[in-house]
Amino acid sequence: MVIYKNGRIGKSTTTQNLTAFLETMGNKILLVGCGPKADSTRVILGGLSRKTVLDTLKSEGDEGFHFETVVQPGFGNIECVESGGPEPGVGCANQGIIASIGLLENDQFNDMVKNSVFFSSL
Repeated sequence: MVIYKNGRIGKSTTTQNLTAFLETMGNKILLVGCGPKADSTRVILGGLSRKTVLDTLKSEGDEGFHFETVVQPGFGNIECVESGGPEPGVGCANQGIIASIGLLENDQFNDMVKNSVFFSSL
């Protein structure tokens, strides 16, 4: 499920509340934050920030990348990933989203059994 709309209307809050509710009902959830600020999973992670997919790919490259290095368990074992993005004014915000979706299609992700994957988009 992808949740998107104009900025500052509560997409991340709505997504995090929805995933928390579904997790309490026994669902296994992966929450992918798609904003360049990498704050779409912050509530689920108890205020913690996490290294993003894009940052990890830049520092480790495709060969050294392992999906589990960017997955952080949050509230009720909701798995959280932040796509990230370039610095403001440098490149396209979709870079992190494209990289994350590409990685979600590979075998590392397929080993993670989830009922639902949510994308909190910009």
